[in-house]
Amino acid sequence: MGMGFFNMDKPRPYHHEYIYYDERKEKLKEIEERAKRELGMLPPKEFKPEDIRGKFVEGTKYLKRRKESGRKPSYAMLIIGILVLSYILYYLVTGNITF
Repeated sequence: MGMGFFNMDKPRPYHHEYIYYDERKEKLKEIEERAKRELGMLPPKEFKPEDIRGKFVEGTKYLKRRKESGRKPSYAMLIIGILVLSYILYYLVTGNITF
């Protein structure tokens, strides 16, 4: 039996590719619709919160680069800072400051 029961593999994720879907055609359709709305040929579109998601990140160079690189926040500096502050606090409390 062993430990195989506790170390179960995750199932492979399902990824469905559409056969009859043209992403370029959808984007062109959205651009055309937006242009018609700006010219007043179509009524204004209702507000959806999904439409503004990610706009702040797209507007800043730093956040856009960070998102594209896929970097996770580093906790190393936070840990080092906590260690230094605890070192200082310890020696302030005990009164033995030696470097």
